Amino acid sequence: MNGSEDENSDGKMLISNDRYLSAGIHIGTQQKTEQMLRYIYKVRSDGLYLIDIQKTDEKIRDAAKFLARYDPSKILLVSTRQYGQKPIVIFAKSTGAKAIPGRFVPGTLTNPDLSCYQEPDVLIATDPYADQNAVREANIIGIPVVALCDTNNVLSNVDLAIPTNNKGKGSLAFVYCLLARSLLAEKGIETFDYAISDFEAGGELM
Repeated sequence: MNGSEDENSDGKMLISNDRYLSAGIHIGTQQKTEQMLRYIYKVRSDGLYLIDIQKTDEKIRDAAKFLARYDPSKILLVSTRQYGQKPIVIFAKSTGAKAIPGRFVPGTLTNPDLSCYQEPDVLIATDPYADQNAVREANIIGIPVVALCDTNNVLSNVDLAIPTNNKGKGSLAFVYCLLARSLLAEKGIETFDYAISDFEAGGELM
């Protein structure tokens, strides 16, 4: 995702509408919550709710600005979803954050006696429902939660939601790649030597 060819020519969005659409970021579920209504622009004939990609773009920008305030090593990403595990590992590698792919051990954020104990300043959840244990512990210790949220997610325990398809392999790779690049840019680091394919699930975790 390096170079001007990936950016929208009008400069208003991080990347072109077509690139967002090709990644399937806008494809939601057949369920919606009242809290996600603001991010939905229509429902398809097959019942799938579609996410407003302009709002996705806006929230990625907001999240990047917010995360840039933190020491990268104090940012923790979690994903119990298979397709989110490699994206969070590469996000961590590219930004200096930490990642817990796969099972989240209860007490990781609340029990100092555990060998896996972590003390992050902010949590990024791939899905606030699938990652509810981590989100709950983040709420207990009082740190903010940034989450990738689909049309069926509840936002009551989320501080900053990025509306997106949080189940698709391509969409998760795309959002995490774009968020990592945007976070580094907010810190004044313009060089980003990773492609979307580097974030996409498949093969070994790096």
